[in-house]
Amino acid sequence: MELHSYYETLGIEEEVWSLGQAAEQSLAERFAKIDATAEKCHLKVLAAMQKNRVSAECFESSTGYGYNDLGRDTLEAVYADVFHTESALVRAQITCGTHALALAMSANLRPGDEILSPVGKPYDTLETVIGIRPSAGSLAEYGITYRQVELFTDGTFDYPAIAAAINERTKLVEIQRSKGYLTRPTFSVAQIGELISFIKAKKPDVICMVDNCYGEFVEETEPSDVGADLTVGSLIKNPGGGLAPIGGYIVGKEEYVEQCAYRLTSPGLGREVGASLGVTRNLMQGLFLAPGVVASAVKGAIFAAKLYGDFGFPCIPEANEERHDIIQAVTLGSPERVIAFCKGIQAGSPVDSYVTPEPWAMPGYHSDVIMAAGTFYQGASIELSADGPIEPPYAVYFQGGLTWTHAKTGILMSVQKLKDAGLLP
Repeated sequence: MELHSYYETLGIEEEVWSLGQAAEQSLAERFAKIDATAEKCHLKVLAAMQKNRVSAECFESSTGYGYNDLGRDTLEAVYADVFHTESALVRAQITCGTHALALAMSANLRPGDEILSPVGKPYDTLETVIGIRPSAGSLAEYGITYRQVELFTDGTFDYPAIAAAINERTKLVEIQRSKGYLTRPTFSVAQIGELISFIKAKKPDVICMVDNCYGEFVEETEPSDVGADLTVGSLIKNPGGGLAPIGGYIVGKEEYVEQCAYRLTSPGLGREVGASLGVTRNLMQGLFLAPGVVASAVKGAIFAAKLYGDFGFPCIPEANEERHDIIQAVTLGSPERVIAFCKGIQAGSPVDSYVTPEPWAMPGYHSDVIMAAGTFYQGASIELSADGPIEPPYAVYFQGGLTWTHAKTGILMSVQKLKDAGLLP
């Protein structure tokens, strides 16, 4: 059976498949560069695992207090080496990226301290953590204040305004690498390094924390290589490789990571407790596979930008631009198109493909959000997924794909759904 016939069995017409084939062929040179980056990152991970003598004994499960958990401690040593940091906290008890960020901030801030975001508004779920939107237990309730500096319209840093915003109370600078629900560019590792150098020149003792979600292994280097004191992320995104069922990581300077361990568990206990409950194998193997999985996701993002850009939809980044995370923003211009796009991603999924996603008021978000995620692990956005707020400019955010074939299929299915609904230009 011809290749296009396999796609037809999934409901993708030959016309749509042909558009995809042409787009893929035009991207061959870009894809080769992505594979080269993935190879370097994979060798970095392999070297860290060999250096720390990962063994079969590491995969034994601990329960209860989790004292002397060899696998847990080895995994954290591997993460520290991969990210070139003094220390790492990698735990299943960290439930998600937002939790990891909240943990890092609450552990290292005290009443009277101030957070500065030099990159504009943070991701929606951090608004309640910080207290921008009132919420029980927010940092604002503990006397921690917040200010932000908007980016210039071209997405670059407003250095004079950042310098003016830094004051004697500024304790932690929160730098969000990826765009969240904004149509701004994602920051490269080099840009983040320049920003950190500027901030440190103004106030050397400030803690520079980078929200690294969606960015791991997209480039050869990480924010921790360019001066970040703390680098934070989720294991059900890039570094979990699609195998991590839960978890988050915090890597950086020992003094700040240690504070996080005490806040996660209890003062006096810190990282000594926290049972692995049998997930260490998944977390370790997921990290091992992560560079290749991330490469598939980046290819999917570029493929989406190429197809939708050719239809005339604004894409950030565009297909020919360099990539610094796995997220592809496509401004579709209407709620109907956003919904149809997400229906296509859901229909192209291995899990719950028969489900129809609908917008709803998700906790932590300020508007109705639609999410498509037929994933093996709930909310795992390294798997094929798409989401977006139902509000102007009606942009959808696509990410993930454990394999290139699946990422490609999901995007083609989204185009098919828009075509079926008469919503293509």
